[in-house]
Amino acid sequence: MENVKEKVHNQWETYADVALQGELLTKEQAIAILSSPDEQLLPLLHAAFRVRSHYYGKKVKLNMIINAKSGLCPEDCGYCAQSAFADTNVSKYSLLDKDTLVSGAREAMERKAGTYCIVMSGRGATNRELDKVIDAVKEIKSEMPLKICACLGILSGEQTNRLKEAGVDRYNHNLNTSKGHHDKVTSTHTYDHRVKTVENVKHSGISPCSGCIVGMGETYEDVYDMAAELRRIDADSIPVNFLYSVPGTKLEKMDELTPRYCLKVLALFRFMNPTKEIRISGGREVNLRSLQVMGLYAANSIFVGDYLTTDGQEATSDHQMIRDLGFEIEE
Repeated sequence: MENVKEKVHNQWETYADVALQGELLTKEQAIAILSSPDEQLLPLLHAAFRVRSHYYGKKVKLNMIINAKSGLCPEDCGYCAQSAFADTNVSKYSLLDKDTLVSGAREAMERKAGTYCIVMSGRGATNRELDKVIDAVKEIKSEMPLKICACLGILSGEQTNRLKEAGVDRYNHNLNTSKGHHDKVTSTHTYDHRVKTVENVKHSGISPCSGCIVGMGETYEDVYDMAAELRRIDADSIPVNFLYSVPGTKLEKMDELTPRYCLKVLALFRFMNPTKEIRISGGREVNLRSLQVMGLYAANSIFVGDYLTTDGQEATSDHQMIRDLGFEIEE
């Protein structure tokens, strides 16, 4: 029995070696991670930490979101409480004014976040909305040493060029799921629409941020395909969300995640995208629960504060969690 345990332990270390050599895990290896027995979780995280620490040491990047425009989205994404197809009680408001967006940036600084994320609901920003965001970004960049990440939906190449000129450092547009699973999640836009926006972002010279949502009924193969596609499009920052099933949404009854499985997913994403920022994102508190801190052995970034329509834990609790682990905030 001991020889079997040692063999599996060496297997995870071999995967770490593959990642550090810049090579891609196979789908079979990915499935071995996701389906591994829970008693192998600590050796698996140890191997993932070897890769994480090689590129990021014990630094943790903090990001903060502002929900700059909420609700009334015409898309039918099954996970989203802001969809017009969902029967939820989320706040509905148009784009916040410039002063409010700038004030949010100051709050991000107080929470020790290095990146401030301006996020809008909707299929994509109108040029008028884009003008408002650009005005706020220019003021923020003139006052504060923050990275700005915009998340404004599907954009054209011309629009992404304007954001670049304004000083936007990063643009988020999540692939959300695999190409094969996409139609089970939404029907009002295609998977290729999402990929095209990420390509527009890259072409404009903005750092691409793109990630996924785990827990929407996808298979192990789908999770591998997500990680592999994010590697292919060369996303610099990869937010890994874990479904927070909100009542009134299409996926309200979906509840298939455990904290241990979430940790295995994070380990896989670290092996698959070893040099990239892996961020534990929406659903962290609900799905990882008391094991949140263990996620940082694979991931090197988290959100602080609230998410778009769900609450996060207090920023001071996140700061303490990082200190308790012996890690440090990258300010």
